[in-house]
Amino acid sequence: MLVLSRVVGELISIGDNISVRVLAVNGSSVRFGVEAPQQVNVHRAEVYERIQIKQAKAR
Repeated sequence: MLVLSRVVGELISIGDNISVRVLAVNGSSVRFGVEAPQQVNVHRAEVYERIQIKQAKAR
């Protein structure tokens, strides 16, 4: 795992076409903005897990 320290407004780049920007920090809560191509799905972990379970049940 890579651990980075960033301040509000700074970017983290993932590959050539995905960027994560720190939008706000409020106590222990951090808001991120994710810029990715439209064909790349971006979900919170709990939403992604529900999608995976639903797809497994559909098989």
